[in-house]
Amino acid sequence: MGESEDGGSHIQSGDVYFEFTAIGRSVKVSAIDAASGLEVSVTGPASASQADLRHLALQKLRARLRAVRRSSQQGSL
Repeated sequence: MGESEDGGSHIQSGDVYFEFTAIGRSVKVSAIDAASGLEVSVTGPASASQADLRHLALQKLRARLRAVRRSSQQGSL
């Protein structure tokens, strides 16, 4: 998994874009799959490292992508 200059990260299906939004003492991190437009978000303390929050959001996005793929495969059976 490589880091691109624009702050995105690469996973199997393509680029992922991250958006960090400070909300008081918390930070909302949105992870968006560029290929599908699927978006998930996580919220953590502002004191957490950006890398940890990015990793958490990426893991949630991967899980959601797997669930969507499973769901679409079951529908086509």
